[in-house]
Amino acid sequence: MKVTPLYDRLLVKRTEAEEKSKGGIILPDTAKEKPKQGTVVSVGKGKYNDKGERIALTVKEGDTILFSSYAGTEIKIDGTDYLIMREDDVLAIVG
Repeated sequence: MKVTPLYDRLLVKRTEAEEKSKGGIILPDTAKEKPKQGTVVSVGKGKYNDKGERIALTVKEGDTILFSSYAGTEIKIDGTDYLIMREDDVLAIVG
């Protein structure tokens, strides 16, 4: 299924959570922290300003981004977990 976000929203796939701690201890699912990093799968066309002109997004498909802990809305598409968030929730582009 193809999902295209509207306006200034992004469809993001989180990176996988670490299976081991830095000290080599295997972490159970309940102890894993959700990653605050992901890959942009799809982007909207941008929002409109007061003059009716479309403002293009800075983030593009394929970018790896950092975002805040509570950013976006979690959804499941074809058994895969994604986040839909606004571009304003993106803290940085990694790369």
